Amino acid sequence: MERVVDIALSPRDAVDPVLVREAAAEAAAMPLGTVHTSKVLKRSIDARSKHPLIRMRVQVMDEAISEAPPAEPLPAVHGNRPVIIVGCGPAGLFNALRCIEHGIRPVLLERGKDVRARRRDLAAINKQHIVDADSNYCFGEGGAGTYSDGKLYTRSHKRGDVEAVLRTLVAFGASEDILVDAHPHIGTNKLPHIITAMREAIIAAGGEVHFNSRVTDLLVEGGRMRGVRTSDDRVFEADAVVLATGHSARDIFQLLHAKGIRIERKDFALGVRIEHPQAIIDAAMYHCDVRDPYLPPASYSVVQQVNGLGVYSFCMCPGGIIAPCATANDEIVTNGWSPSKRNNPFANSGMVVGLSAKELAHHTTGEDPELASMHYQRGIEHAAWKAGGQRQTAPAQRMEDFIQGRNSLDLPECSYPPGIVPFRVDELLPPEVGLRLREGMAAFGKKIRGYRTNEAVVVAVESRTSSPVRIPRDRETLEHVEVGGLYPCGEGAGYAGGIVSAAMDGQRVADMIAVSYKFR
Repeated sequence: MERVVDIALSPRDAVDPVLVREAAAEAAAMPLGTVHTSKVLKRSIDARSKHPLIRMRVQVMDEAISEAPPAEPLPAVHGNRPVIIVGCGPAGLFNALRCIEHGIRPVLLERGKDVRARRRDLAAINKQHIVDADSNYCFGEGGAGTYSDGKLYTRSHKRGDVEAVLRTLVAFGASEDILVDAHPHIGTNKLPHIITAMREAIIAAGGEVHFNSRVTDLLVEGGRMRGVRTSDDRVFEADAVVLATGHSARDIFQLLHAKGIRIERKDFALGVRIEHPQAIIDAAMYHCDVRDPYLPPASYSVVQQVNGLGVYSFCMCPGGIIAPCATANDEIVTNGWSPSKRNNPFANSGMVVGLSAKELAHHTTGEDPELASMHYQRGIEHAAWKAGGQRQTAPAQRMEDFIQGRNSLDLPECSYPPGIVPFRVDELLPPEVGLRLREGMAAFGKKIRGYRTNEAVVVAVESRTSSPVRIPRDRETLEHVEVGGLYPCGEGAGYAGGIVSAAMDGQRVADMIAVSYKFR
């Protein structure tokens, strides 16, 4: 007999497998002695009442639950037909793994360094304010996702098999909790080991991974891809090239434009990072003075319409750190991440305003309308760098001072490693963005107790929420609309918005390449 039941337990009871089994047996109306196994299928926190509960969906059986068969080893693809994959982020890595399953040999080209060597360049940003344009929080093995928390929540369930992506991550070392939790999360401290295991599996199967290999040219003949050239003048040849370069590869957007390969200006969002003491968010979300030790640090998600545009939280990091994510020395870009335990004393979140390409057109002039959003984004980041003292120190303002439009005489402690300096962030941002953020924050202060406070700090700027450019592709084949064999993929091409959606897009593109190779 098998039954699936829903139960709710206190946070303390929910971590005890014996109590979970007892509650599930009772809900299933099965005598406890007949329950052989119970398995948690889904788990979430319900903090709507004064006393938060852990809600679980549990499978109860009167016989042993058979273990899932081990994953099939990747087939050997040594000497097989190659595909070039530009970028080793989630889209590129999952594309490579799926290509191997199809018998295609992936050749990955990554402009940055391997995940271990990359750490030294992150330390240089944090401590010396030096940004390596090819190795930073955005570029390098694993892409931006490696050092931006490993959040795995996605609404893109129609774009692919979410559970298959999560199971792949588990196979390479992620905790099985990500298969159960409503908002799964790996943690920046654990992701490097997972990324390394993926790379080793790709190489063992016969694929190639080349670091410090920035693509500088796309080789096109007769309207079809023939290969790429890298910065050290090497040529890699293949009939299919996957562009999985991420949302910050401005040189790739400029290369496409210079070669007359169609790109499009795209909407994106602009705003700030807001950081609170984690205790404030815990008290508000869990209705308590001190968080129950059996509950994780609390998170929040908010959205507000202001003058017809959405103001919303983005990439919320409980127990996290604000990260410096510039890809050039003369810009300031912020993001956030958390370790797996989410045990830092601060909670940070992006707070952004969605900007349409049409609205951005009012702020941009020049001969490259396709790149207008990118230039606008870059201009804001450069202004933040100047405001921060022409270093990686970020301009910042206390939240209430931001809302009221006044100077902050001093700033609270902040997790941003290079440091923050007082500045009128509300004046740094475009007026319509600053206005909407002020009104949005004021509204969120009414929704979340204690949210509106001068203990919180507003740090500029959050500008890389998504790519400012879309590389158009055919709906069916996923090839570029003009160049055969060119496959724009993932977040940088405008078709994903996070680790899981980028991974699924990488898989979809690999499937289409397999179809193309079969019939060509």
